Parts: sequence; C-alpha cells; structure tokens
Amino acid sequence: MFYSKISTMKKTRATAIPDDVERLQQQLLEMQILLQKTQRESLHHQQEAKRFQQLYNHALEQWQLALRKRFAASSEGHPGQGELFNEAEDSLTPSDEEVAADETITYTRKKSRRPSLSADLPREDVVHDIADAEKVCDDCGHDLHQMGEEVSEKLEFIPATVKVIRHIRPKYSCRCCEQQATRTTIKVAPVPASLLPKSIATPTLLSQIITAKYQFGLPLYRQEALFNSFGIELHRQTMSRWLIKISSQLTPLYERMHALMLERSALWSDDTPVKVIDVDKSQCTMWVYGCGGDKPERLPDNTAAPPNIVLYDYQDGRGGIHPNTFLTGYHGLLQVDGYAGYHGTDAILAGCWAHARRKFIEAKAVQPKGKIGRADVALNLIQKLYGIEKSIRQLSIADKRAARQTRAVPIMAELKVWLDKAVHHVPPKTAIGKAIGYTLNQWDKQQVYLEHGAAAIDNNRAERAIKPFVIGRKNWLFSNSRSGAQASAMLYSLIETAKANEIPPGAYLTALFEQLPHLNDGEPVDHLLPWAIRL
Repeated sequence: MFYSKISTMKKTRATAIPDDVERLQQQLLEMQILLQKTQRESLHHQQEAKRFQQLYNHALEQWQLALRKRFAASSEGHPGQGELFNEAEDSLTPSDEEVAADETITYTRKKSRRPSLSADLPREDVVHDIADAEKVCDDCGHDLHQMGEEVSEKLEFIPATVKVIRHIRPKYSCRCCEQQATRTTIKVAPVPASLLPKSIATPTLLSQIITAKYQFGLPLYRQEALFNSFGIELHRQTMSRWLIKISSQLTPLYERMHALMLERSALWSDDTPVKVIDVDKSQCTMWVYGCGGDKPERLPDNTAAPPNIVLYDYQDGRGGIHPNTFLTGYHGLLQVDGYAGYHGTDAILAGCWAHARRKFIEAKAVQPKGKIGRADVALNLIQKLYGIEKSIRQLSIADKRAARQTRAVPIMAELKVWLDKAVHHVPPKTAIGKAIGYTLNQWDKQQVYLEHGAAAIDNNRAERAIKPFVIGRKNWLFSNSRSGAQASAMLYSLIETAKANEIPPGAYLTALFEQLPHLNDGEPVDHLLPWAIRL
C-alpha cells in the first residue's frame, strides 16, 4: 500500500516539483507521516502473525503431549540412559549414504522363563516309577540301578477355606446351694480378649479384609460378593464399621511411628487428592511422609540400618498448615516436589530432579523428530547426574557427599550456565520454556542434595509410596466419611511400613490383632511395630 501511494505521488508530481521551499517541506512531511504509518501497520501485522504462530505452536505442543500421555509408554527413562554422550553434537545423525553403508540389522530372541517357585512353599512328592518287570537291562538282562531322577514342578492352587471357631465356656454351679441356699454362685471362664468384642471377627478375618482392600485394592462391595460365594453373609457396612473401630485402637502405634520418624535426619513427602462425600471442601488430600527406602538396608559397616517408616495423613484441604503441623519440631532434610506449602516448615527442603527431568522429557517429545534440540542438551546433563548417583549408591553418607562435590558440582555449574543462557531464547509458555523456568525456580532446592549425603537426587520414593493409595482409589473412588478416610490413612500406614521392612502385611496384621488386645493402656507399643513384632 505504501509503495503504491509513493508511485502515484511520483507520477503526479514528477513534472511539477514545487519551487517553493515550504511546499516542498510539506510534501516531505506528508511522505514521512505516510511512511511511519505504514511501518506501524506492518509491525502490527508482524506481531499478530508472530502471536498467532506462538498460539498455534502452543496448541500443537499440548495436543502432542495429550497424545503421549494417553497412548505412549509412561516410563520416564531417558533414551540415552544407557549410553551417555558428552555433547549433544556427538549424536548428530550421519548422512543417508553412511547409514546405508554401515547399517546392520540385529535382534535378540527372548527365551521364555518359567515362573519361579519359592523354596518356602510346601511340596508334595508324586513318584512316577516304571514297573518292576522293566527294571532289567534289555541287552544283557541284569538288574537296573537308579542313577538319578528327573524332577519337574507344577503349582497347585487350593482355594481359601473358611471355618467357624466355636468358643465354648462351660459353666459350673453348686448343687447343694441350688437346693438349699437362696443364692448360687456360677463360675465360667472369662471371655477371650478380642479386638472387636461381641463380633464374629477374628484376627485372620480382619487381616484378610484389610489386606484385600488396602494392599490389593479390592473394595468392600466386591469382598461382600466374595464372602457370599463362600456362603457367608457379611455386609460391606459391617466391614466398614470394623475398620473404623480398629483404626481408633491403632492410634498408639501410629503416634509412636510418627515420633520415631521425626527423629530421623532425612524424610520425604508427597500428596494426592481424595474425594470424601461428607466434607464440604472440593478437594481433600491424603499426604504421605516417610524415611528410608523401599526395603531394609545395611550400613557399610554391615550393621542394620534404622527401620523404614511410611505414614499417611488425611486432611480436609491442601494448605501448607497441614505439613507444617505434621512436621512440628522437625529440622532435618525433607525431600519434596515444587509445592510451595512446604515452605512453612522448619525443614531443609531438598528438590526433586525427577520433576525437572519429566518436563524436559515432555519438551523432547514435542520437538521435531530426528533433530537435536535444547531438551536433549538438558537431558544429557541431568542424566549424567543420575549416572553418578547410580555409581555411589552403596557408599556411606559422607562418601556420597564427597563424590557429589567432586563429580556432580561441575556438571551442575555447566547446566546452570546453559539454563541462564537458554531462558532468553525460548518463549516461556512453550514446553521447553516451562521446563527451563521450572528448573530455574527450583534451583536452590535442587542444589541441596549436593551438600547432604542423606538426601536423594529425587523424590521418587515418595511417589512410589503414594502409588498404592492412588491405585486403590481407582477402585473404591471415594470415602463416605472423614472417619473412613482417617481409618484408611491409619491402615495404609501399617501395611506400607510392613512392606518397606519386608514383613508380609497379612502375617503382621494377624499377629498384631492377636497381641494388641492384651496390651494395657499406657504400656509401650514398640514390640508391636512392624519391624519388631514376634510373628
């Protein structure tokens, strides 16, 4: 438009250039105003085009991430995890001619593996022998001797059996008093101690109900149908009342484990939403706190490490007051995600590199295939940090800190320089921009593990601890009441703590429900904790 106007002005005024200086200045001023207006319109169109392009790219990224989340594998392992390259440029693809010349197709065939049968399982021998008449040599006629045997094992499943235990207490009285006295004394054995007096529940039945729901995710209404198949009328409402009553009696064990956990030097935490029907708030939360790993560890001097503890804590909301209250008086390390609610605690917050890596993996998923992008550079450096952690896994706390200072600190410094430079070259709302922004915002917390050997590089242990609750929630969907959610927190805590110490939850709960009724008020409960109970 501007150039057409200029050409028109040239044609009309080519032959009549004003001699008057004022008129000439007026024409130049008009041309200057027209030029500035055209430039502004052009700049506006360019900005609009850039904005629409960014919106399109953002929508495309969100669509690709949604497809990946729904259909792709959920593993977060970095493709270069097995072979770490030093620089992103080293992985540039060769030319088509080189690929055609050097390509070799190989594959490995997976051998089928028979299921392993534990040596602790009871075994019954069935001998398949040849007839006595065949125990002679076909060539010379001499008797054969046994030189060995062929053994193959098959697994037989015997369905669970149920039976009714009849507790009979004979009653005794005096015949003389019955005939002559006005009052007769009757003697009878006392009622056996029970966790739920006047109910049909036994320790084994309660253990079965609890493990079926909280360990294997079987809701009570399905268990009701299962008991009906055995000819037992056991309503889900009855089982629900049992669980709530039991949880109130388990409070001393929970409080003792809570006190022991707060004495540890390093903890981890995570949370997940839960729906509770009779609570007005839209989002209730189940928190998980713990210390230690997935199974018992032994220290480098071959001594047993402190037991692992996993505690669930139900709350009506997700405010920062809840972790602050639960961790009152704790000043050690706390491995968490990026949730700001933990900032109110007195703990030393350690960040999670798995969350940062997850965002760069998402950024890599939406970048053009076959090209090395910014996400690859960041993932390469992050994976080097994980490689260091894998190599020092068995070291002591002091040795871990020394190794991190020597090997991980330079990599962290290189990554920080790259992040500070890259943040100025990517739009903040893109996948790679969000990944860089998140990592920079969490940088101080993600540095903490370098100074503390007791800290981990990520918070994956907490996510693994909360996963059983998430899986169970998919089956039973919600809790009817606050007391039911609190009972779930109590029972999940015992089961997951038992699993973390390699104690069978079913056997532990059976022994606990047998011994707990004999405990008097105020007596210590340390001998009933999962890692100390006598099975």
